[in-house]
This record gives sequence, C-alpha cells and structure tokens, in this order.
Amino acid sequence: MDRLNIKFLGKTFKNPIIPASGTFGFGYEFSDLYDINILGSISIKGTTLEERYGNNLPRIAECPSGLINAIGLQNPGVEKVVKEELVKLDKVYSDQIIANVGGHSVYEYTETVKKFNESDKVFAIELNISCPNVTGGGMAFGVDPTVASELVKEVKKISKKPVIVKLSPNVTNIVEMAKAVEEAGADAISLINTLVGMRFNLKTGKPIIANVKGGYSGPGIYPVALRMIYEVSQAVNIPLIGMGGVTCAYDVIEMMYAGASLVMVGSQNLIDPYACKKIIEDLPSVMDELKIEKLEDIIGGRK
Repeated sequence: MDRLNIKFLGKTFKNPIIPASGTFGFGYEFSDLYDINILGSISIKGTTLEERYGNNLPRIAECPSGLINAIGLQNPGVEKVVKEELVKLDKVYSDQIIANVGGHSVYEYTETVKKFNESDKVFAIELNISCPNVTGGGMAFGVDPTVASELVKEVKKISKKPVIVKLSPNVTNIVEMAKAVEEAGADAISLINTLVGMRFNLKTGKPIIANVKGGYSGPGIYPVALRMIYEVSQAVNIPLIGMGGVTCAYDVIEMMYAGASLVMVGSQNLIDPYACKKIIEDLPSVMDELKIEKLEDIIGGRK
C-alpha cells in the first residue's frame, strides 16, 4: 500500500515497521506464524565477530511496564550468521535486512562489518554501541562521544553498506552523542536502546538478574524515547529510526511525529509474536481516523 511507503537511505520501505534487534531472532523463526514479507525490514539478532554464549542465567526479570534483560549478545558469530542464518531467512523473506553489529573493540566491529559486506541480503549495518549488557564493550562506546566518533569513522572506512548508529539513552546529553556520530559519518541514527535497570528477589534480597543489572525496555520507556527522538531530530540532518516501548499503531504515528522515519518494535514481540503484523494491519485505519494520507507526510510533525 503506497500510503505506507517510506523512503530511507535511498531504499523504499513498504511500511515503517521493523522488528528490533534481539526481539525477533534471525527472522525466519516467525515465518511459521505469519508471512513475514509484510514487514518493512528486519533488524536481526545482534552479531559479533566470534560466537558468544552471553551472560549467565537468569537473564530476564519482568517489570510492571516492561522487562529487564541481560542476554549478553548470545549469537553464533558472524561467519555462521552470514552462511547459515541469512540463508535460512532468505528462503522465507525476500527483502533486505539490517544487520546489528556488536563488539568489544574497534577491530571486532570492523571485522564483523567486513563479513556483512559480502552479503547482498544486508541493506545496512546497525552499530550497537549502546548495549548495557556486555561487559567490556558496547556501552563503553555508547556513552563517550569521542570514542563513539572514532568507532564510526573506522567502520565507515570499510563498510559497503549504510551505517546506522544505535544510541544509548543512558547518557547525560543524547544530542551531543547524536551530533558526534553524525559528524563522524553516520548515515542514520536509531534510538533508543534500553535504559539500565534492576530488580530484587524479595525472598533472598538479591538481584534477580545474574548480571545484577540489565536493559529495561517496554511501554515504561516510551515517553523517554519520544523525548529523545524529538530532541535528536531537531539537532541532526540525518534520518532516524525510532524505538522504545512501541505497542500499537498509535505509538508508531506519535513516534513519527517526533521525528522518526522508521519505527522498530521490540519487547512487544516477546509478549505477542503477532505484534508487528497487527500494527501494520492497523495503520491504514488509524491513519484514516487521524486524517493522514501518507505516512511520509507526518515525519517530524504534520507539514
């Protein structure tokens, strides 16, 4: 449906809805539930240079308005992702995807990106510089504008794909971070990643998560995400992908008003595996209700 189309980094997306990395596996797992070709794209599970087991169990703690996770980027390593996981995905999803890349060093990031350069299935690289669940990496890049800038510059030197930088909300000044990665050459920004949170077991008095702290996501962070997307959209000249607590079509519209061109759906996929499908199906009627002809017309507010 043309009214849902969004042009983003030279590519036309059939709609703005993308399952967020870490909440949709490698995509093909959901193909038994519905035709995933309806999705705008897919941001696949965070991938590192080498295989990672991730953090110790337990890794999940429920909250009244979301959940805390400390998965720790468990994945089979980029070699297997390119040669096995993307091959499986290609059999059930015809469009290109976004590859989410994590690491502990500039070397790990750049070497992983080089591997994804070889895959025609990958449209863009999403640099995860903001994961709060990986000891020794991720967050270290995401909270220091100088360090983030250097990483982006190095990745841009070798990437054959557009580079999207995923920002952490766990900073004093999100706009400073956004400007830093824009100046370093980022083609787009995605935000926000999870906030840092924790929960305690009331019977033992100890943290529920083995990692003690983890990333808090879900509806509880939605207003924070909106505020940060709005602030960044006012300060940079590159497009944004919004995420953080999206549960329905109304949330998508609001996030696009704030300045997002595309919208990622995260934790809701874990609650309802049909979440993205329902949002895509609901968008036309919500647009009719709000008298919106085309979604592209409302990015950054009504023109």
